[in-house]
Amino acid sequence: MHSAKSAASTAKFDFIVYVGRFTPLHNGHLATIRRALELADEVVIVLGSADRPRTIRDPWTVAERKVMIKHSLAPAQQGRVHITSAVDRMYNDTQWVSEVQEAVGDVIAARGQDPAKARIGLIGFSKDHSSDYLDMFPQWERVRVGFVDGLSATDVRDIYFGLADERDNGRGRWMKIESSVPEPVVDWMETFAASAEYRQLAKEWAFIRDYKAAWADAPYPPTFVTTDAVVVHSGHVLLIRRRAEPGKGLWALPGGFVDQTERVQDAAIRELLEETALKLPEKVLRGSIAASHVFDHPDRSLRGRTITHAFHFAFPAGELPRVKGGDDADKAQWFPLAMLRTMRSSMYEDHPDIINYFIGGA
Repeated sequence: MHSAKSAASTAKFDFIVYVGRFTPLHNGHLATIRRALELADEVVIVLGSADRPRTIRDPWTVAERKVMIKHSLAPAQQGRVHITSAVDRMYNDTQWVSEVQEAVGDVIAARGQDPAKARIGLIGFSKDHSSDYLDMFPQWERVRVGFVDGLSATDVRDIYFGLADERDNGRGRWMKIESSVPEPVVDWMETFAASAEYRQLAKEWAFIRDYKAAWADAPYPPTFVTTDAVVVHSGHVLLIRRRAEPGKGLWALPGGFVDQTERVQDAAIRELLEETALKLPEKVLRGSIAASHVFDHPDRSLRGRTITHAFHFAFPAGELPRVKGGDDADKAQWFPLAMLRTMRSSMYEDHPDIINYFIGGA
């Protein structure tokens, strides 16, 4: 394939990169894409959260978001906008940057240009800590854009999932969405609202809303402390399937909240045994702890600020002990480490990243 760039092009850039989740694409996103098309011959959109399961923060797959974007562009614009994606790496910015660079480079090469010689810009709106990634690509000239009036993607999702249990003024709330997102996106959201996936997400949204409301009168925003157990035995990792919201049906590390009267390590072992009935003595488990680490990304949990202390239990060889789901888990199962790369889209929160921290390969 060859670049769409013409010999008479006077664009400042050959390519402008636009990184975002687009959940959903809203009018601000669309205005930014149009601005990028004014400044560059072509635009490369890098979709984030490419590896995540459906949640109220990331309700739609990469394929679904690509369709939303393409159908929101004019036909003449569609051939100049190229959409790729990158896997989230919550605790490894260097790895994430490398994968974004590689994804962009692949698109540019496919367009018949040398990524090392192309004039590349990076466009985006700085709003909060979630925009810090804009400073991670100093080799690409920064293109700044202003705020576009309208609902944010977070506001749109809150209205959208709230419609499932708020019957009053439903049409008026839909009109707020319609005024903030392109018409093709509205059409998709209306279609998706009839699906079983939407009903489950709306149930999760209500759970999170009520969970946060229970803490609304606290004098300070609460910070929750949890534990997680990364049990690796003979080339397998132990996971549980969550019984209830949030993340119902997703695979997760055994773990849970720390009680007021216990130490963190004690909580990790207690939760591990309660959720998996792992047939190993507690003394053996304590002696097998190879490492521990605190995972504290502000966005790691939908429930709010949640800091987890994870423990790596290592058993190099031997027959896999019997396990059985219990407590908050409806199933416990050993998975070969080689399967982890294909399981990210069915795993809970940042648990693939936690596993990756200790053993790599997730």
